[in-house]
Formats: sequence, C-alpha cells, structure tokens
Amino acid sequence: MDNNVFEQMAKRYDTVERIELAKVVVKEVRDELRNSRSKSLIDYGSGTGLVGLELTDLVNSVLLVDSSEQMIETAKAKIAKNGIANADALYADFTQSTPDLQADIVLMSLVLLHIPDTKKILKEMFNILNDGGKLIIVDFDKNDQISHPKVHNGFSHSELQEKLSEAGLSSSTIRTFHHGSNIFMKKDASMFISCSRK
Repeated sequence: MDNNVFEQMAKRYDTVERIELAKVVVKEVRDELRNSRSKSLIDYGSGTGLVGLELTDLVNSVLLVDSSEQMIETAKAKIAKNGIANADALYADFTQSTPDLQADIVLMSLVLLHIPDTKKILKEMFNILNDGGKLIIVDFDKNDQISHPKVHNGFSHSELQEKLSEAGLSSSTIRTFHHGSNIFMKKDASMFISCSRK
C-alpha cells in the first residue's frame, strides 16, 4: 500500500462523504456485533476510526490498526478527546509483518481493495482470530467501470468466498447491503458485508 497518500490524507480524511459512508457501514456492522459485549475487536485499516470508534459500546475493547502513522495519530487524538476507555490505536502494517495480537472479531472496512495480495492478508487475519472468532469484511462489489493500478475493482462474492475458504475460514455469508452514487472512485457502486468464522 502506498502509505504516503494516506499520510497526506490523514489531516483531511474525515470528509462529509466519508463520514456519511462510514455511518452506512457502522449501521450494518452493529447488527453483526449483537451479543459481543465480552469480545475484543480489531479494526484493521481503521483510518481515523470513523467506523471502529462507533462500535466501542458493543464490545469489550476496540484496537484500531492502520499502516498510516498520521491516521493513527488522528485516531488517538479522537480517543483521548472523547475519553473512550476501551479503545486504543496501533501503527502497524500486516502486509509487512504481523504483531503478536489476538482478537475475537476482526473488521476490515473498505480495506481489502487496497491490498494487492488478498490471499496473504486473509491468512494473517485467520491467524489473529481466536478460535471461533469472526472476520467481518465490508467492501465494494466487483465493478467493471473501475480501473486503477493500486486498487482492486471490488470483489465478486464467489471469488471472495473461495479466498476465505483457502485462508481456513468457514461458514462465510456475503450479501450486498448498500447501493450509493459516486462512492467508489467517483462511480456509483454497491457494498457487501461478509462474515466468516475461524
């Protein structure tokens, strides 16, 4: 992932559009987190915490992880300002090396499309999850109108299902839950939520 882009974006990352899209994602993910009060959650590729920090009331702890130091600094400032006792933020890039972390739930919201080697990162997520843990992925459905050298143009459900199985995850459910205009590289697109178990 080209971090410099994200480093520069961190200060002005929380745009009205991003906040609105995050709200859509949060609403969907909150449904998946019912009865998770005792669970630990890692939000990988958390950015400034637009999604992860909205989930702290549903779980025991939230760890925001991002490969942009600036994003993490912004997230830490939000945690401190809002006095969120059960949230923390960590600067790390699991595509390079994975710290020794474990969690009951891992969330990747609009992150997979930025990672060239999806197979490798899904395996890393599998390793981080506790037995019986849950991987939640929110991303864009495959979109042939999108073509960008650094970004996947979304994912087909069957293709993702196969990759999740190869990573050792099971009972994956994937469904499209939102259609929006200009939400993916200035194009209309739909988003899916995928839930898998270790």
